[in-house]
Amino acid sequence: MQVCKDAAVNRNRFYYKFEGYPITNTMTSHKKALPPKQREELINILKKRFEKNMHRHKGIDWAKVQAKLEVNAEKLWSLNEMEMTEGEPDVIGYDKKTGEYIFCDCSAESPKGRRSICYDHEALESRKEHKPKNNAIDMAAEIGIEMLTEEQYRDLQKLGEFDLKTSSWVKTPSDVRELGGALFCDRRFGKVFLYHNGAESYYGARGFRGLLRV
Repeated sequence: MQVCKDAAVNRNRFYYKFEGYPITNTMTSHKKALPPKQREELINILKKRFEKNMHRHKGIDWAKVQAKLEVNAEKLWSLNEMEMTEGEPDVIGYDKKTGEYIFCDCSAESPKGRRSICYDHEALESRKEHKPKNNAIDMAAEIGIEMLTEEQYRDLQKLGEFDLKTSSWVKTPSDVRELGGALFCDRRFGKVFLYHNGAESYYGARGFRGLLRV
């Protein structure tokens, strides 16, 4: 997979060059689908990652996952966005009630393409200067994924050791957000920690992880 590093990202639009094809998305796009060649290459990448990390999805058959992916063009598009922003998505579970496979960003550190962003649009607008290029809530919506809750983040950490050098925003309860705060997590000293910060803050080592149901 060839990824153009000069991807321009803003609140309303993603623009990437991938194998010579432009992939664009706006909040008003009616169709989100990858060209056949890109779809095939993405599925191959996901399959190799799946087979390399069987401890994350014991008892799950890749053939069934792939069958779901092949009939869900928009889900594949979202997985591609996760991959392009270096989230390294992988299957981490199966929801028996809904029949959905659960993908999550499994990159060792918080996805590089989603760092240096504040928590949400309100926080972004509150900054009078030195504004970040984006915010986590809007970016997750644009990609088509859910930001992890603290519980989901802790469940992910049971499958490996993540964010040993970085941190990731997590979904913040409304009562905390209404007071101007936002929550983030990391892993240090063999433990998973939950912290708080002003929602308008942003750092080069903090991004966010997402979850996608297929």
